[in-house]
Amino acid sequence: MQPRMKKITEFIRRYPLSCFCIAAIWVLCFMDVPETPLSDVALMDKWTHMVMYAGTCGVIAVEYWRSHKKVNLRRWILLGWLAPVLMSGLIEILQAYCTGGRRSGELLDFVANTTGATLILCGGILWEWFRARR
Repeated sequence: MQPRMKKITEFIRRYPLSCFCIAAIWVLCFMDVPETPLSDVALMDKWTHMVMYAGTCGVIAVEYWRSHKKVNLRRWILLGWLAPVLMSGLIEILQAYCTGGRRSGELLDFVANTTGATLILCGGILWEWFRARR
């Protein structure tokens, strides 16, 4: 097996739920949004974005801590916070310019995504700080 393919396979083996969450976000962000009774709830879309990214970043954090005995905080921030935030920005740009008007890229969606990811980042830093003090 080629070295690059081996790295990808190892990544998927170490982070299976994270990969699933990321794939689910990509699918959900480009499919048509169905009308539901919750569509009339104020800011429901933004809450959904926040929870979706908080959940994904939380899964990434748990899988990172599970697969590493010693946590490299910089690497975890890069993998567990910055990568999802950048992915979020890319998705919003693609929604705005590549969906033919079916979806719209919104700055507030990006803000909600970043907020969800940042909440988990702050919680994770506190968790690691308490864990290191023991």
